[in-house]
Amino acid sequence: MEQQTTKNSLSTTWIENLAIEELNMEETGIVNFSEHLDPMHMLEASSIEFMEKLKERFDVYLTKFNELRANQDDKTRTIKLFKISNTINDFMLFRNSLKLVVARRSSDVISLGFLSNSGGLFAARLNYQADATQKIHEVKAHVGPFNNIQWKFNGENVDIDSLVRHYLTEFIKHSAR
Repeated sequence: MEQQTTKNSLSTTWIENLAIEELNMEETGIVNFSEHLDPMHMLEASSIEFMEKLKERFDVYLTKFNELRANQDDKTRTIKLFKISNTINDFMLFRNSLKLVVARRSSDVISLGFLSNSGGLFAARLNYQADATQKIHEVKAHVGPFNNIQWKFNGENVDIDSLVRHYLTEFIKHSAR
């Protein structure tokens, strides 16, 4: 989880990592002066952090949904979140034979798609589509100046809360019986 200062909510994770790297350098004697210039190193860290934020938000909202929908007699209404094995932090939501799979395809691409037990693979509908036409959606990293990484969908910056709200709404609508 990202640590923050109390005065102005700035992330201090990067400076903490820099201090740890310097301590490790002093202990091991291995010096890497240009790792911070490598966009692949930055993309790997950014994609892991982005996935953790997505998982955290999905978990908060689906926990609330499950609490509001709680019915002791019908456990099929409960949405479950599962970690996908043999991956760093991929996960899926499951309810009534529908899965929403959120996966890091590479360090700069995160895919989101629905998979039904009948074998269908489809993407969430977008506000300008009547039906889902793509198999999956991809959120892609854009590396800007000074290795500033922005996550984008169809060329537009992604707001995590909006993405989670949209996908969770689609998942709930499609998995309702």
